[in-house]
Amino acid sequence: MKRRVIIIVLDSVGIGELPDAASFGDKGCNTLGHIAATSKSLNLINLAALGIGNIIPIQNIEPVKTPSGCFGKMAEKSRGKDTTVGHWEIAGVITSTPFPVYPGGFPEDVIEQFKKAAGKEIIGNKPASGIEIIKELGKEHINTGALIVYTSADSVFQIAAHEEIVPPESLYLICEKAREILRGKHAVARVIARPFIGNPGNFTRTDRRRDFSLPCPQKTLLDHAGEKGIKVLGIGKIWDIFNGRGIHESIHIHNNADGCKKTINAINGNRDSGIIFTNLIDFDMKYGHRNDVEGYRKALEEFDAFLPEIENSLKKEDLLILTADHGNDPTTPGTDHTREYVPVLCYGKEIKKGISLGTRDSFSDLGQTAAEYLGIGPLKNGKSFLKLIKE
Repeated sequence: MKRRVIIIVLDSVGIGELPDAASFGDKGCNTLGHIAATSKSLNLINLAALGIGNIIPIQNIEPVKTPSGCFGKMAEKSRGKDTTVGHWEIAGVITSTPFPVYPGGFPEDVIEQFKKAAGKEIIGNKPASGIEIIKELGKEHINTGALIVYTSADSVFQIAAHEEIVPPESLYLICEKAREILRGKHAVARVIARPFIGNPGNFTRTDRRRDFSLPCPQKTLLDHAGEKGIKVLGIGKIWDIFNGRGIHESIHIHNNADGCKKTINAINGNRDSGIIFTNLIDFDMKYGHRNDVEGYRKALEEFDAFLPEIENSLKKEDLLILTADHGNDPTTPGTDHTREYVPVLCYGKEIKKGISLGTRDSFSDLGQTAAEYLGIGPLKNGKSFLKLIKE
């Protein structure tokens, strides 16, 4: 039977501040811990059974005597707390130079180049919450056709447009033009299309968002897989994060529940892919960035309810790994990502139970482990923990 690795990224589900968190403005952050402490009623019975409560103390989630999985946490070696660098590091690539950020908005020469390429005026050009800037400038955008450009504490150039003013396909073309401009010293990690619908006072962002990432400068786990003839299925925004490189098939999702269902369907029906790589973005996009503790809690419990079906779908030689790419503590005053450890939970029918993986030096340990399991390594970075978990 063919070996497979199923990696599910619970986007932004961090598990406590990294030693250098203060230098990122994130002292004291703990996404999962603070949600548990604040909501008082967080119930993650299936994640607890895997061992999530054995990684760090979590209020109302007691450690179990014999977890059904292997458990630990991973530190980020890359200089950042962004989706792109987090996923790249999971796939074995460490980013030593941070991507540029623009707390004062983008420089005039960049904006002028962009306006000329897009053929449109722009409004905004400042750090902002995506929801708030659409509330603030959505009406002006509809009246004038000017694109809403904004950024955040992350390295992103975001373009929001109403779908009736700039159809999504046209917005994607505009983003591709922005991506070409944003190179060299202005090479932001991602250009993001942010379509929205509705009327003033009632705008809603749609699920037709697309990310246009920089190409990864080194070979990733996905590239190594392709070179060995192992197919990779990306579910959610995995294709966007890696610019499609090393990915043979991509499946769009509408929300976390849809992502879980499509992952289960892939596990049950897709024997061609040696890697199934899923990103569940709602934790970050809908709840972390909006400081919505209660929404985040419900999203965690929703995923937890899907976990038994995910586990039961696994074939004999499948390896399931759950992790995250950064934190986004919704209890902090800010609305941006937080510099945190991420959990790593492993499960499989031939995987040991109750093994502590300790604190891993890098997210790339996950990629190295997957590479060794599939026989496609070694990757440039990371220390495999396969010998700890394999029967």
